[in-house]
Amino acid sequence: MDTDIRVAIIIGSTRQGRFGPTVADWFTRVARRHGGLEIDVVDLAEAGLPEVLDDTGDAAVRALASRLAAADAFVVVTPEYNRGYPAPLKTAIDWFVDEWKAKPVAFVSYGGVSGGLRAVEQLRQVFTELHATTVRDTVSFHTCWNRFDDAGEPVDRAGTEAAAKSLLDQLVWWGRALRDARAARPYTV
Repeated sequence: MDTDIRVAIIIGSTRQGRFGPTVADWFTRVARRHGGLEIDVVDLAEAGLPEVLDDTGDAAVRALASRLAAADAFVVVTPEYNRGYPAPLKTAIDWFVDEWKAKPVAFVSYGGVSGGLRAVEQLRQVFTELHATTVRDTVSFHTCWNRFDDAGEPVDRAGTEAAAKSLLDQLVWWGRALRDARAARPYTV
C-alpha cells in the first residue's frame, strides 16, 4: 500500500491584513479530509526568509529547505497583485532549486475578477524552469472577499470542494508517480 503523500501548502502572501490564511485554512481542512496526505503548512509571513539571495546559509533558509525537501508535492496559495504573484513568493521560490525538482505543484488562487489565475499562469512558467510539474486543475476565488462566510467557509461549498477534490486527486497521482520515479531513478538534471 502507498504511504501518504507529504504536501507542503505554501501561503504566498505576507502582507498585513492578507486574505491568504483564510483560503489556506479552508484548503488545509479539505486536504485533511481527503485522506492519504500528510500536511505541512508553510506560511511565508512566518518563515523569516532573507530578502537578499546569497550564500550565507541563513538558519531560516536551512529550516525551510528541509521542509520543502521532505515534501512530495506542493500547493501554492497565492493572491494576484497587479496581474502577478507576490514578490515574497518569488523570493521564496528562488531561494531553492533541488527542493522543487521532479515534484508536482498545484495552485489555489484568489483575487479580484481573475481570481488569481494570471498569477498562476506566471507561476507555472517559473516552476517549469525549476523542473517541477504543475497539475492542470486549480481552485480559484474571484472577488474572494465575497466568497467566504464569517466562519471561513466558501459560500459555494459544494462547488469549491469538488474543485479541491479534483486538484487533490491529481496532486496525489502525480505525487506518488514522481516520488516512485525519484526513488527508482534520481532526477539529476
